[in-house]
Amino acid sequence: MDVGELELCYLSASEAIERFRARTLSPVELMRAVIARTEQVNRKLNAITYSFFDRALDQARAAEAKYRKTDGRPRALEGISVAIKDFHPVEGEITTFGSKIFEGFRPGFTAPTVQRLFDAGAIMHFRTTTPEFAYSGMTHSPLWGITRNPWNTDHTPGGSSGGSAAAVAAGMTTLADATDGGGSIRVPAAACGLVGFKPPFGRNPLDREHPGESILSYGGLARTVADSALLQNVMSGPHVEDRCSLREVVRLPRTHQPLENCRIAFSMDLGYLNVDREVQENTRKALEVFRSLGCEVVDIDLAWTSDNLRMWLTYWEGLFATVAAHFLDRWRDEMDPIVVDLLERGRRHSAADMYAVTLHRGKMWQVLGPVLEKFDFLVCPTNGVPAVRVDHDQASKTFEIDGKPTHATYGLFLTNPFNLMSECPVMSVPSGRASTGIPTGIQIVGRTYDDLGVFRAASAYEAANPWHDRHPDL
Repeated sequence: MDVGELELCYLSASEAIERFRARTLSPVELMRAVIARTEQVNRKLNAITYSFFDRALDQARAAEAKYRKTDGRPRALEGISVAIKDFHPVEGEITTFGSKIFEGFRPGFTAPTVQRLFDAGAIMHFRTTTPEFAYSGMTHSPLWGITRNPWNTDHTPGGSSGGSAAAVAAGMTTLADATDGGGSIRVPAAACGLVGFKPPFGRNPLDREHPGESILSYGGLARTVADSALLQNVMSGPHVEDRCSLREVVRLPRTHQPLENCRIAFSMDLGYLNVDREVQENTRKALEVFRSLGCEVVDIDLAWTSDNLRMWLTYWEGLFATVAAHFLDRWRDEMDPIVVDLLERGRRHSAADMYAVTLHRGKMWQVLGPVLEKFDFLVCPTNGVPAVRVDHDQASKTFEIDGKPTHATYGLFLTNPFNLMSECPVMSVPSGRASTGIPTGIQIVGRTYDDLGVFRAASAYEAANPWHDRHPDL
């Protein structure tokens, strides 16, 4: 692949659309470039499950024809490549959820946010890998094997939207969709040097298989804040299939007002989590960027405890058991052992256990609410480590971060508390790179439903600390 083709693979969606409209680039040229890139590098990454290259090229030709017509009325994402996570139903297309149980399964409907991407003209050229039932912050499964990080293939791209993140970071796609129930958008965004936005509860519709599920969000992964806004503007808004989807529509602009008189609260560990030294160093450098923009940054003592992780796990296990524990009798030996353990624990939880989570969420807000009254945003690291190795043992009882014992599966991330605080919009943006070459990220946590504020802060940070010219060497 020559330099010009590689440059196309790393065009932002916003830039590509401008060039389509100016007729200096064709959707066919862009699609051919990302397909060639996929065929070149995916063997190193194992980020995709099924591809649709011939159909995608046909759709790109149709998009090209629309841009050629003066009255063609191209849609918001006309001709842009999008990778769809193999956890999201697409009508008539194999959707495995990363599990041998669903090998060959073809759903009869499409998830609402995915359908909105298609309706906006985005072109699905492949599906991306996910751990079984999207349970993990790593991406591997008995069905699809191990997915690797394009920045350092000895490490994971994160999860559960790890295939999507690896594909965007590697230039295999312009955009990708993703879900986040404990960090599954933000964890891989940080580990792959991308922008990942967890919308507040109700902003984007859920699929019919998770009705009213407040800790789960559908969203996307992109290389720029503006592209993340493009995704949000397409995905968000009320939907007939989701009674919790908000009728208020927030339209995110391409440009934002500067940050003025902005007060940022900062917590390195949320009061109870362990954070790697290099992540800490990059986080402090990111905070200096905000200070250079005139923001006041105050290091606060956030009085949260490890009960947050215990309660999130209780909820996560109960959710999993409700939707998937009935598969154990037939499929136990063909499932990821950690998934089996998760389901076994989940079906032991009582209704009282689950309601205790609701009460704990109230206690969490008693701490976070006053902070967000005094400050415009809370900033913290996204992940406690840049990324673990692909052979990391998630069942380990002895895993440590800088000598401190850490839960080897879910204690590596500072993301899941904000799934319990589901009304808060949260964006992960790059903060630097570790000595392994793996990127690191920070989270910008906004006041409830203040999507605009989070995008404004992220856009200002991006302008002062751009990362778009940094790509993995594959």
